[in-house]
Amino acid sequence: MKSAETIFRQYLKEKGLLYSKQREQILKTFMKARSHLAIDDLYNAVRKKKPRIGLATVYRTMRVICDCGLAGEVDFGDGVRRFEHKYRHQHHHHLVCIKCGRVIEVTSNQIESLQKKLARQHNFAPTKDTMKIFGICSRCQGNG
Repeated sequence: MKSAETIFRQYLKEKGLLYSKQREQILKTFMKARSHLAIDDLYNAVRKKKPRIGLATVYRTMRVICDCGLAGEVDFGDGVRRFEHKYRHQHHHHLVCIKCGRVIEVTSNQIESLQKKLARQHNFAPTKDTMKIFGICSRCQGNG
């Protein structure tokens, strides 16, 4: 399997875009992240290694990282654009706590089967699916 960096470099080349150390650092920092990163969080993390990097460079590079399939944009209803890994990550859905903002990733073969069944029943060709359930996590309920 190709590495994320290889996929990124090939995509840049195919699209006639320049490869740079700044873009490389943004990709590396994003790929190391364990959470859904907002642009500001990624920008601050990248600046630890590349202090002179601009916020616009981070925005543009994340767009390229999304376009080449390594990341996807997620919205948890709070007005903040976040990004999550797509590279080597199983398709999943999100449980979002409305009190603390905690996001729990969940996978379910039953949900996937039901989505396929519904699409077949309605002769529908899905191109993207996402599910978010908003509520209160066990920590905020005092149970965890």
